[in-house]
Amino acid sequence: MSLVATSELLLWAAVIVLSLTVVALARQIGVLHERIAPMGALKIDAGITVGKPAPVMSLKTLTGAAVEVGGAQLRRQLLLFVAPGCPICKKIIPIARSFVEREHLELIFVSDGDAQDQARMVERLDLKDFAFINSPEVGMRMGVGKLPYAVLIDQQGVVAGAGLVNSREHLESLVVAQETGHPSVQSYLATLNHSRPN
Repeated sequence: MSLVATSELLLWAAVIVLSLTVVALARQIGVLHERIAPMGALKIDAGITVGKPAPVMSLKTLTGAAVEVGGAQLRRQLLLFVAPGCPICKKIIPIARSFVEREHLELIFVSDGDAQDQARMVERLDLKDFAFINSPEVGMRMGVGKLPYAVLIDQQGVVAGAGLVNSREHLESLVVAQETGHPSVQSYLATLNHSRPN
């Protein structure tokens, strides 16, 4: 057998081995893609209970306007807990603004701390068109421990979803939780996994 024929044979063997490797890797990527589930808003056990009525509160915004949180409303309310010094909050605020427009939600920003810091945040991030509440009471009654945290309240005043949020997908998971009747995306996926035959 000549040197050229041997090298061609080795080249074809290498091509076949590489092809089989690519097919095996593609299959493995498909398996991993199925196993990696989308993550929703992270629900903290100490927070408010999904499926229970939200506390009804009559509050004032930074500008002095009256706001009703909880209870029967014309639209679902999305309470977004933020703080001026929170870098993730600055990232999620513009996302939340476009999200509530698409989902037809009433967006209410909630924070606590120095009113002047909150007012500067409203000015800097152009939040004048939204209710901005500066009250520690709301966060305490909703069980908020970390930021940014969101609570979705349906028109009947029931908590439809709640959790830590830092992306559009996390915000969308709150609406999905309401639509599916599951308190979180994780519990919905767990139900799907239990219902699948092994």
